[in-house]
Amino acid sequence: MMLHIGLDDTDSPEGGCTTYVAAVLVEYLLVLGVEFKGYPTLLRLNPNTPWKTRGNASVCLRLNIEESLYSDIRNVVKELVDEYGEFSCDNTNPGIVFLKGEVPDDVKAYSETVVRSLVEKKLAMNLIEKHKMDYIEYKTGRGIIGALAAIGGTLEGDLTYELLTYRAPENWGTPRRVDAASIIVMDEALSDSTFNNLDEKGKPLITPRGPDPVLYGVRGETPEAVYDAMQMIKPLEPVERWMICRSNQGTNLHYSDPIKVSEIEPYNPAVVKGKVDSVPETIEGGHVFFRLKDETGAVDCAAFEPTGSFRAIVRKLIPGDDVTIYSGVSIHENELTLNIEKLALHETVPKIKYVKPKCPECGGSTESMGKEKGLRCKKCGYRGTVLVEEAIEQERGIVPGIYLPDRGAQRHLTKPYERYGREKAIELML
Repeated sequence: MMLHIGLDDTDSPEGGCTTYVAAVLVEYLLVLGVEFKGYPTLLRLNPNTPWKTRGNASVCLRLNIEESLYSDIRNVVKELVDEYGEFSCDNTNPGIVFLKGEVPDDVKAYSETVVRSLVEKKLAMNLIEKHKMDYIEYKTGRGIIGALAAIGGTLEGDLTYELLTYRAPENWGTPRRVDAASIIVMDEALSDSTFNNLDEKGKPLITPRGPDPVLYGVRGETPEAVYDAMQMIKPLEPVERWMICRSNQGTNLHYSDPIKVSEIEPYNPAVVKGKVDSVPETIEGGHVFFRLKDETGAVDCAAFEPTGSFRAIVRKLIPGDDVTIYSGVSIHENELTLNIEKLALHETVPKIKYVKPKCPECGGSTESMGKEKGLRCKKCGYRGTVLVEEAIEQERGIVPGIYLPDRGAQRHLTKPYERYGREKAIELML
Protein backbone atom coordinates (compact mmCIF):
# COMPACT_ATOMS: atom_id res chain seq x y z
CA MET A 1 0.00 0.00 0.00
CA MET A 2 1.20 3.49 -0.86
CA LEU A 3 1.18 5.80 2.19
CA HIS A 4 1.87 9.56 2.31
CA ILE A 5 2.61 11.13 5.72
CA GLY A 6 2.34 14.93 5.90
CA LEU A 7 3.72 16.94 8.85
CA ASP A 8 3.66 20.63 9.66
CA ASP A 9 3.94 23.25 12.39
CA THR A 10 5.96 21.37 15.00
CA ASP A 11 8.54 24.14 15.49
CA SER A 12 8.56 27.62 17.00
CA PRO A 13 10.79 30.72 16.90
CA GLU A 14 12.49 29.34 20.02
CA GLY A 15 13.41 25.95 18.58
CA GLY A 16 12.33 22.72 16.98
CA CYS A 17 12.22 21.82 13.30
CA THR A 18 9.65 19.89 11.28
CA THR A 19 12.31 18.49 8.95
CA TYR A 20 14.21 17.19 11.99
CA VAL A 21 11.12 15.31 13.16
CA ALA A 22 10.88 13.85 9.64
CA ALA A 23 14.54 12.83 9.65
CA VAL A 24 14.15 11.01 12.96
CA LEU A 25 10.93 9.44 11.69
CA VAL A 26 12.73 8.06 8.63
CA GLU A 27 15.05 6.08 10.88
CA TYR A 28 12.17 4.63 12.91
CA LEU A 29 10.31 3.67 9.73
CA LEU A 30 13.35 1.91 8.30
CA VAL A 31 13.39 -0.28 11.40
CA LEU A 32 9.76 -1.18 10.67
CA GLY A 33 10.82 -2.32 7.19
CA VAL A 34 9.03 0.19 4.96
CA GLU A 35 10.10 1.01 1.39
CA PHE A 36 10.47 4.74 0.69
CA LYS A 37 9.25 6.11 -2.64
CA GLY A 38 11.68 8.85 -3.58
CA TYR A 39 13.10 11.55 -1.35
CA PRO A 40 11.02 13.31 1.32
CA THR A 41 9.17 16.40 0.10
CA LEU A 42 10.16 19.69 1.75
CA LEU A 43 7.48 22.14 0.65
CA ARG A 44 7.88 25.84 1.37
CA LEU A 45 4.44 27.40 1.85
CA ASN A 46 3.23 30.99 1.37
CA PRO A 47 6.14 32.99 2.88
CA ASN A 48 3.86 35.90 3.82
CA THR A 49 1.66 33.95 6.22
CA PRO A 50 1.51 36.12 9.37
CA TRP A 51 1.49 33.16 11.80
CA LYS A 52 4.42 31.26 10.26
CA THR A 53 7.25 30.22 12.57
CA ARG A 54 10.48 30.48 10.57
CA GLY A 55 10.88 29.03 7.07
CA ASN A 56 7.23 27.97 6.81
CA ALA A 57 8.07 24.49 5.51
CA SER A 58 5.99 21.33 5.66
CA VAL A 59 7.23 17.79 4.98
CA CYS A 60 5.83 14.64 3.38
CA LEU A 61 7.26 11.11 3.49
CA ARG A 62 6.03 8.72 0.77
CA LEU A 63 6.38 4.99 1.26
CA ASN A 64 5.15 1.52 0.38
CA ILE A 65 4.01 -0.53 3.36
CA GLU A 66 2.23 -3.69 4.30
CA GLU A 67 -1.21 -2.52 5.37
CA SER A 68 -0.81 -4.39 8.63
CA LEU A 69 1.96 -1.92 9.58
CA TYR A 70 -0.25 1.16 9.36
CA SER A 71 -1.24 1.26 13.03
CA ASP A 72 2.39 0.94 14.16
CA ILE A 73 3.49 3.67 11.76
CA ARG A 74 0.74 6.01 12.93
CA ASN A 75 1.76 5.47 16.54
CA VAL A 76 5.43 6.17 15.81
CA VAL A 77 4.58 9.43 14.01
CA LYS A 78 2.42 10.60 16.90
CA GLU A 79 5.02 9.66 19.50
CA LEU A 80 7.74 11.67 17.71
CA VAL A 81 5.54 14.75 17.30
CA ASP A 82 4.59 14.42 20.97
CA GLU A 83 8.29 14.34 21.84
CA TYR A 84 9.65 17.06 19.55
CA GLY A 85 6.71 19.45 19.06
CA GLU A 86 7.21 22.94 20.54
CA PHE A 87 3.86 22.94 22.33
CA SER A 88 4.71 25.72 24.75
CA CYS A 89 4.54 28.23 21.89
CA ASP A 90 1.05 29.63 21.24
CA ASN A 91 1.88 29.81 17.52
CA THR A 92 2.74 26.11 17.27
CA ASN A 93 -0.26 23.97 16.29
CA PRO A 94 1.00 20.70 14.76
CA GLY A 95 -0.89 18.67 12.21
CA ILE A 96 -0.33 15.19 10.76
CA VAL A 97 -2.19 13.81 7.74
CA PHE A 98 -2.09 10.24 6.36
CA LEU A 99 -3.17 9.51 2.77
CA LYS A 100 -3.39 5.95 1.43
CA GLY A 101 -3.05 5.45 -2.33
CA GLU A 102 -2.29 7.93 -5.09
CA VAL A 103 -2.47 11.70 -4.54
CA PRO A 104 -5.79 13.03 -5.95
CA ASP A 105 -5.66 15.91 -8.44
CA ASP A 106 -7.70 18.19 -6.18
CA VAL A 107 -5.16 17.69 -3.38
CA LYS A 108 -2.38 18.66 -5.79
CA ALA A 109 -4.34 21.78 -6.75
CA TYR A 110 -4.91 22.54 -3.06
CA SER A 111 -1.15 22.35 -2.43
CA GLU A 112 -0.51 24.97 -5.10
CA THR A 113 -3.14 27.21 -3.50
CA VAL A 114 -1.47 26.95 -0.08
CA VAL A 115 1.91 27.94 -1.56
CA ARG A 116 0.34 30.96 -3.28
CA SER A 117 -2.22 32.30 -0.81
CA LEU A 118 -3.75 32.18 2.66
CA VAL A 119 -5.98 29.16 3.19
CA GLU A 120 -8.59 28.40 5.85
CA LYS A 121 -8.30 25.09 7.67
CA LYS A 122 -11.82 24.24 6.54
CA LEU A 123 -10.62 23.78 2.95
CA ALA A 124 -8.10 21.16 4.11
CA MET A 125 -10.67 19.40 6.29
CA ASN A 126 -13.13 19.20 3.40
CA LEU A 127 -10.54 17.38 1.29
CA ILE A 128 -9.54 15.12 4.18
CA GLU A 129 -13.16 14.13 4.67
CA LYS A 130 -13.79 13.71 0.93
CA HIS A 131 -10.86 11.34 0.48
CA LYS A 132 -11.32 9.60 3.86
CA MET A 133 -7.85 10.50 5.13
CA ASP A 134 -6.68 9.90 8.66
CA TYR A 135 -5.23 12.82 10.61
CA ILE A 136 -3.98 13.94 14.02
CA GLU A 137 -4.17 17.52 15.21
CA TYR A 138 -2.84 19.36 18.23
CA LYS A 139 -4.30 22.52 19.78
CA THR A 140 -5.96 24.49 16.93
CA GLY A 141 -4.60 21.99 14.39
CA ARG A 142 -3.57 24.72 11.96
CA GLY A 143 -0.67 22.50 10.89
CA ILE A 144 -3.21 20.33 9.09
CA ILE A 145 -3.20 22.97 6.32
CA GLY A 146 0.49 22.56 5.56
CA ALA A 147 0.61 18.83 6.23
CA LEU A 148 -1.98 18.21 3.51
CA ALA A 149 -0.21 20.67 1.21
CA ALA A 150 3.02 18.70 1.57
CA ILE A 151 1.18 15.54 0.50
CA GLY A 152 -0.19 17.38 -2.54
CA GLY A 153 3.21 18.89 -3.38
CA THR A 154 4.32 16.17 -5.77
CA LEU A 155 6.59 18.66 -7.59
CA GLU A 156 5.98 17.42 -11.11
CA GLY A 157 7.46 20.57 -12.70
CA ASP A 158 10.49 22.52 -11.57
CA LEU A 159 12.12 21.37 -8.32
CA THR A 160 15.39 21.46 -6.41
CA TYR A 161 17.02 19.39 -3.69
CA GLU A 162 18.27 20.25 -0.23
CA LEU A 163 20.62 18.26 1.98
CA LEU A 164 20.11 19.09 5.64
CA THR A 165 22.55 18.15 8.38
CA TYR A 166 21.50 18.17 12.02
CA ARG A 167 23.41 18.99 15.19
CA ALA A 168 23.81 16.88 18.29
CA PRO A 169 21.15 18.00 20.84
CA GLU A 170 23.77 19.26 23.30
CA ASN A 171 24.79 21.89 20.72
CA TRP A 172 21.32 23.21 19.95
CA GLY A 173 21.12 26.94 20.61
CA THR A 174 24.89 27.50 20.49
CA PRO A 175 26.85 29.18 17.66
CA ARG A 176 27.25 26.83 14.70
CA ARG A 177 30.74 25.58 13.92
CA VAL A 178 31.48 24.87 10.27
CA ASP A 179 34.75 25.56 8.46
CA ALA A 180 33.91 28.60 6.30
CA ALA A 181 36.86 28.00 3.97
CA SER A 182 35.50 24.56 3.06
CA ILE A 183 32.15 26.13 2.09
CA ILE A 184 33.98 28.52 -0.25
CA VAL A 185 35.88 25.63 -1.85
CA MET A 186 32.63 23.68 -2.25
CA ASP A 187 30.90 26.65 -3.84
CA GLU A 188 33.67 27.07 -6.38
CA ALA A 189 33.66 23.38 -7.25
CA LEU A 190 29.87 23.00 -7.48
CA SER A 191 28.76 26.43 -8.70
CA ASP A 192 27.03 24.86 -11.70
CA SER A 193 24.86 22.56 -9.60
CA THR A 194 24.29 24.26 -6.22
CA PHE A 195 23.09 27.75 -5.33
CA ASN A 196 22.98 30.41 -2.62
CA ASN A 197 25.95 29.03 -0.69
CA LEU A 198 27.61 32.44 -0.15
CA ASP A 199 26.48 36.06 -0.08
CA GLU A 200 27.95 38.80 -2.27
CA LYS A 201 30.82 39.28 0.20
CA GLY A 202 31.69 35.60 0.37
CA LYS A 203 30.03 34.97 3.75
CA PRO A 204 28.37 31.53 4.10
CA LEU A 205 24.59 31.43 3.80
CA ILE A 206 24.08 27.71 4.39
CA THR A 207 24.16 27.88 8.21
CA PRO A 208 20.91 29.19 9.76
CA ARG A 209 21.03 31.64 12.65
CA GLY A 210 18.16 30.37 14.80
CA PRO A 211 18.02 27.87 17.67
CA ASP A 212 16.80 24.99 15.46
CA PRO A 213 18.68 21.67 15.12
CA VAL A 214 19.94 22.33 11.56
CA LEU A 215 23.72 22.67 11.27
CA TYR A 216 23.70 23.57 7.57
CA GLY A 217 21.64 23.02 4.44
CA VAL A 218 22.89 22.91 0.85
CA ARG A 219 20.52 23.47 -2.08
CA GLY A 220 21.16 22.16 -5.55
CA GLU A 221 19.84 20.78 -8.80
CA THR A 222 20.30 17.06 -8.08
CA PRO A 223 20.61 14.80 -5.05
CA GLU A 224 24.11 13.91 -6.23
CA ALA A 225 25.17 17.57 -6.21
CA VAL A 226 24.09 18.21 -2.62
CA TYR A 227 25.60 14.92 -1.46
CA ASP A 228 28.92 15.87 -3.11
CA ALA A 229 28.69 19.23 -1.33
CA MET A 230 28.36 17.49 2.04
CA GLN A 231 31.52 15.51 1.31
CA MET A 232 33.43 18.78 0.82
CA ILE A 233 32.08 20.76 3.79
CA LYS A 234 34.02 20.37 7.03
CA PRO A 235 31.85 20.55 10.16
CA LEU A 236 33.65 21.51 13.35
CA GLU A 237 31.05 19.84 15.55
CA PRO A 238 29.31 16.43 15.40
CA VAL A 239 26.67 15.80 12.71
CA GLU A 240 23.96 13.69 14.33
CA ARG A 241 22.14 12.79 11.09
CA TRP A 242 21.42 14.13 7.60
CA MET A 243 18.63 13.95 5.03
CA ILE A 244 18.10 14.87 1.36
CA CYS A 245 14.71 16.34 0.32
CA ARG A 246 12.99 17.26 -2.91
CA SER A 247 11.78 20.85 -2.66
CA ASN A 248 10.13 23.81 -4.35
CA GLN A 249 12.87 26.11 -3.01
CA GLY A 250 14.45 28.43 -5.55
CA THR A 251 11.67 27.87 -8.11
CA ASN A 252 9.39 30.95 -7.91
CA LEU A 253 6.48 28.52 -7.60
CA HIS A 254 4.77 30.82 -5.11
CA TYR A 255 4.01 33.27 -7.92
CA SER A 256 0.81 33.01 -9.93
CA ASP A 257 -0.20 34.96 -13.05
CA PRO A 258 -0.06 38.79 -12.84
CA ILE A 259 -2.96 40.51 -11.12
CA LYS A 260 -4.25 44.09 -11.10
CA VAL A 261 -3.56 46.55 -8.30
CA SER A 262 -7.23 46.37 -7.35
CA GLU A 263 -6.91 42.60 -6.80
CA ILE A 264 -4.02 42.73 -4.31
CA GLU A 265 -4.75 40.99 -1.00
CA PRO A 266 -2.70 41.23 2.21
CA TYR A 267 -0.27 38.44 3.09
CA ASN A 268 -0.31 36.83 -0.35
CA PRO A 269 2.41 36.66 -2.98
CA ALA A 270 1.53 39.08 -5.79
CA VAL A 271 2.81 39.66 -9.32
CA VAL A 272 1.76 43.10 -10.55
CA LYS A 273 2.62 44.70 -13.89
CA GLY A 274 2.44 48.46 -14.27
CA LYS A 275 4.25 51.77 -14.62
CA VAL A 276 6.46 53.44 -12.06
CA ASP A 277 4.42 56.40 -10.82
CA SER A 278 6.79 58.27 -8.52
CA VAL A 279 10.47 58.99 -8.04
CA PRO A 280 11.86 56.39 -5.59
CA GLU A 281 12.36 57.87 -2.12
CA THR A 282 14.75 56.64 0.57
CA ILE A 283 13.29 56.91 4.06
CA GLU A 284 14.78 56.55 7.53
CA GLY A 285 16.40 53.16 7.93
CA GLY A 286 17.52 53.02 4.31
CA HIS A 287 14.26 51.61 2.92
CA VAL A 288 13.33 52.67 -0.64
CA PHE A 289 9.71 53.27 -1.67
CA PHE A 290 7.98 54.16 -4.94
CA ARG A 291 4.45 54.00 -6.35
CA LEU A 292 3.34 51.55 -9.03
CA LYS A 293 0.17 52.12 -11.03
CA ASP A 294 -2.00 50.34 -13.54
CA GLU A 295 -5.44 51.11 -14.93
CA THR A 296 -7.09 50.03 -11.66
CA GLY A 297 -5.08 52.00 -9.12
CA ALA A 298 -1.71 52.55 -7.46
CA VAL A 299 0.23 50.81 -4.69
CA ASP A 300 3.41 51.37 -2.70
CA CYS A 301 6.41 49.18 -3.50
CA ALA A 302 9.26 48.73 -1.03
CA ALA A 303 12.87 47.59 -1.21
CA PHE A 304 13.75 47.27 2.46
CA GLU A 305 17.23 47.81 3.86
CA PRO A 306 18.19 44.09 4.06
CA THR A 307 17.85 43.79 0.25
CA GLY A 308 21.25 45.51 0.09
CA SER A 309 22.59 46.68 -3.28
CA PHE A 310 19.21 45.92 -4.90
CA ARG A 311 18.06 49.28 -3.54
CA ALA A 312 20.54 51.05 -5.84
CA ILE A 313 18.72 49.52 -8.81
CA VAL A 314 15.34 50.59 -7.45
CA ARG A 315 16.58 54.15 -6.98
CA LYS A 316 17.36 54.33 -10.72
CA LEU A 317 13.71 53.83 -11.68
CA ILE A 318 11.79 56.86 -12.90
CA PRO A 319 8.10 57.51 -13.56
CA GLY A 320 6.98 55.83 -16.76
CA ASP A 321 9.26 52.79 -16.58
CA ASP A 322 7.40 49.58 -17.45
CA VAL A 323 7.94 46.93 -14.77
CA THR A 324 6.56 43.77 -13.21
CA ILE A 325 6.91 43.54 -9.43
CA TYR A 326 7.14 40.08 -7.84
CA SER A 327 6.37 40.53 -4.19
CA GLY A 328 4.89 39.57 -0.89
CA VAL A 329 2.02 41.80 0.22
CA SER A 330 2.37 43.36 3.65
CA ILE A 331 0.71 46.22 5.49
CA HIS A 332 3.05 49.17 6.11
CA GLU A 333 1.67 52.18 7.97
CA ASN A 334 -1.89 50.92 7.32
CA GLU A 335 -1.32 50.70 3.57
CA LEU A 336 -0.94 47.60 1.39
CA THR A 337 2.68 47.43 0.29
CA LEU A 338 4.46 45.21 -2.21
CA ASN A 339 7.70 43.98 -0.59
CA ILE A 340 9.80 43.48 -3.71
CA GLU A 341 11.33 40.02 -4.12
CA LYS A 342 12.06 40.32 -7.84
CA LEU A 343 11.91 43.21 -10.32
CA ALA A 344 11.46 42.64 -14.03
CA LEU A 345 12.19 45.84 -15.97
CA HIS A 346 10.61 45.62 -19.42
CA GLU A 347 11.12 49.10 -20.89
CA THR A 348 12.68 52.33 -19.71
CA VAL A 349 11.63 55.85 -20.60
CA PRO A 350 14.16 58.57 -21.48
CA LYS A 351 15.48 60.66 -18.61
CA ILE A 352 15.68 64.24 -19.89
CA LYS A 353 17.59 67.11 -18.34
CA TYR A 354 16.87 70.63 -19.61
CA VAL A 355 19.89 72.89 -19.78
CA LYS A 356 19.65 76.69 -20.05
CA PRO A 357 21.92 78.21 -22.73
CA LYS A 358 24.55 80.91 -22.20
CA CYS A 359 23.75 84.43 -23.39
CA PRO A 360 24.96 84.90 -27.01
CA GLU A 361 25.74 88.57 -26.31
CA CYS A 362 27.83 88.47 -23.15
CA GLY A 363 28.17 84.73 -22.29
CA GLY A 364 26.32 85.17 -19.00
CA SER A 365 23.93 82.73 -17.35
CA THR A 366 20.25 82.80 -18.27
CA GLU A 367 17.12 82.43 -16.18
CA SER A 368 13.41 81.87 -16.70
CA MET A 369 11.12 84.87 -16.77
CA GLY A 370 8.09 82.76 -15.78
CA LYS A 371 5.92 80.10 -17.29
CA GLU A 372 5.98 80.30 -21.11
CA LYS A 373 7.70 83.72 -20.99
CA GLY A 374 11.08 82.57 -22.21
CA LEU A 375 14.59 83.23 -20.85
CA ARG A 376 16.77 86.27 -20.26
CA CYS A 377 20.37 86.90 -19.44
CA LYS A 378 21.00 87.52 -15.75
CA LYS A 379 23.94 89.80 -16.59
CA CYS A 380 22.89 91.96 -19.53
CA GLY A 381 19.15 91.30 -19.76
CA TYR A 382 19.24 89.90 -23.32
CA ARG A 383 15.92 88.25 -24.30
CA GLY A 384 16.44 86.97 -27.82
CA THR A 385 14.38 84.13 -29.30
CA VAL A 386 17.52 81.99 -29.57
CA LEU A 387 17.40 81.53 -25.83
CA VAL A 388 15.75 78.07 -25.65
CA GLU A 389 16.44 75.31 -23.15
CA GLU A 390 18.22 72.30 -24.62
CA ALA A 391 16.82 68.83 -23.87
CA ILE A 392 19.66 66.40 -23.08
CA GLU A 393 18.97 62.68 -22.60
CA GLN A 394 20.88 61.30 -19.64
CA GLU A 395 22.34 57.88 -19.05
CA ARG A 396 19.96 55.73 -16.98
CA GLY A 397 22.49 53.23 -15.65
CA ILE A 398 19.82 50.52 -15.84
CA VAL A 399 18.65 48.27 -18.69
CA PRO A 400 15.71 45.90 -19.12
CA GLY A 401 16.18 42.61 -17.30
CA ILE A 402 15.62 40.76 -14.04
CA TYR A 403 16.89 42.21 -10.76
CA LEU A 404 16.93 40.46 -7.39
CA PRO A 405 17.75 41.44 -3.80
CA ASP A 406 21.14 40.41 -2.42
CA ARG A 407 21.30 36.67 -1.81
CA GLY A 408 21.10 36.97 1.97
CA ALA A 409 17.72 38.69 1.64
CA GLN A 410 16.21 36.28 -0.88
CA ARG A 411 13.34 34.15 0.33
CA HIS A 412 13.49 30.36 0.21
CA LEU A 413 11.18 30.25 -2.80
CA THR A 414 12.89 33.02 -4.80
CA LYS A 415 14.65 31.69 -7.88
CA PRO A 416 18.24 32.99 -7.87
CA TYR A 417 20.02 34.22 -10.99
CA GLU A 418 22.00 31.01 -11.44
CA ARG A 419 18.85 28.88 -11.68
CA TYR A 420 17.55 30.66 -14.78
CA GLY A 421 18.06 28.14 -17.55
CA ARG A 422 18.35 25.21 -15.13
CA GLU A 423 14.62 24.76 -14.56
CA LYS A 424 13.20 21.25 -14.81
CA ALA A 425 10.19 22.93 -16.42
CA ILE A 426 11.19 26.13 -18.24
CA GLU A 427 9.24 29.26 -17.29
CA LEU A 428 9.12 32.60 -19.05
CA MET A 429 11.90 34.81 -17.66
CA LEU A 430 10.14 38.19 -17.78
